[in-house]
Amino acid sequence: MSPEDLPDADLFRGPPTFMSAPFSTDARGAQAAILGCPFDCGIHPFRIGSRQGPEAIRAQSGLIRRFDSERADLDVIADMGVIDAGDVILTPSRIEESFAAIEEAAFRLASRGAAPVGFGGDGSVSLPLVRAASRVHPGLAVLHIDSHTDAYPPDPAHPVDASTQFTHVALEQRALTGLSWHLGLRGTTMRAGVHEHARELGYNTLTLAQFLERGQDDVTAELKATLGDRPVYLSWDMDVFDPSCAPGVCTPVWGGLSSREGLDLLKALDGLNVVAADVNTVSPPQDVNGMTAFLAAAVTFEILMLIRSARARLPRAEA
Repeated sequence: MSPEDLPDADLFRGPPTFMSAPFSTDARGAQAAILGCPFDCGIHPFRIGSRQGPEAIRAQSGLIRRFDSERADLDVIADMGVIDAGDVILTPSRIEESFAAIEEAAFRLASRGAAPVGFGGDGSVSLPLVRAASRVHPGLAVLHIDSHTDAYPPDPAHPVDASTQFTHVALEQRALTGLSWHLGLRGTTMRAGVHEHARELGYNTLTLAQFLERGQDDVTAELKATLGDRPVYLSWDMDVFDPSCAPGVCTPVWGGLSSREGLDLLKALDGLNVVAADVNTVSPPQDVNGMTAFLAAAVTFEILMLIRSARARLPRAEA
């Protein structure tokens, strides 16, 4: 067929999207919607750039195939009706107005039936995304996979940054902290008592050493038994991985999960009712050949599989 005979759909390519999912903000009928949150607080002294994370993850997602022959030998993106809603329009470092825009965008997607999957940005974007999810899913629990708690005591002069988002989630009662977890904690902290502060807020904490000692099967069995069919917000910080496989993150910490261990953990979470999620802290200026963004795209695919499984098991999760 000559070019003059092609329909528009075969002649024009739309904007880059995650795994070439349709670009749309109409979430009706979609099980999940990608939402770029190109925001960072800009407070790190030299590792700045996670605001470019959404673009990088989308670019590397072309390496992820749509078919998973081991679990779902079909076009997962088409089967789920996944859409990519593009990026929230915001100005990085303008926290209040940016968070309001992120929350509203995620709320609109969630209230129309799709599970928002936010791309950070730094970890602070979890706060507006959890706010949105809590408005649609009462009784929300948070499963935060990270090397840091991100539940530091706030600085009264600058109360919101990428180390305090889950403190605000607790104080605003956006999630049930007694059923929420910070998993994968390791490395040094900027002050004493950080883990204890998270526990004082009601969170459960599990260091990476404790996770490895107990074993993945034991930990995930406890999570599933405790959470049951409760709606779960899954926040995945890419620095839970070791810098050898994810160098391009905001705050790298040696001794983390390998790529296989992290992806296996995600697969083992099958059975949780994941209703919203984020993948954050991909920082392209510090990345090497896009490998962190590529791994983040693989993480996103696994999160979509968790959402797909929950929707199949709990049809009411689509409401």
